Amino acid sequence: MNEGQAGRGRIDKKAEPPPENEWFVYLIEAENGFLYTGITTDLDRRIKEHKEGKKGAKFFRRSPPKRFLVRSGPYSRSIALKLEHRIKQLKREEKLKLKVRRNLKSLLDSLS
Repeated sequence: MNEGQAGRGRIDKKAEPPPENEWFVYLIEAENGFLYTGITTDLDRRIKEHKEGKKGAKFFRRSPPKRFLVRSGPYSRSIALKLEHRIKQLKREEKLKLKVRRNLKSLLDSLS
């Protein structure tokens, strides 16, 4: 076996990029009441990272995550990034109203 063939045929799931249409947008309330918006391909892993603080956002060093307010998807990465950006522009009261939306994609149209 040549050096270039070593490991061929094995699939390392960590090395694989996430499918393009499996991105989620989320909004988390921290213990101190502040709101955090992000995107991920794995909601359970991401909330765990935020709670443990190792790979989580610096935002949660001040106050740990309390609960998910919004979980929406799956979307393409492009749409998820656009939604995240739009949500971050909203005022707190507007963000809290997002809890009742089933599909955040309509947010892009309503804010245009």
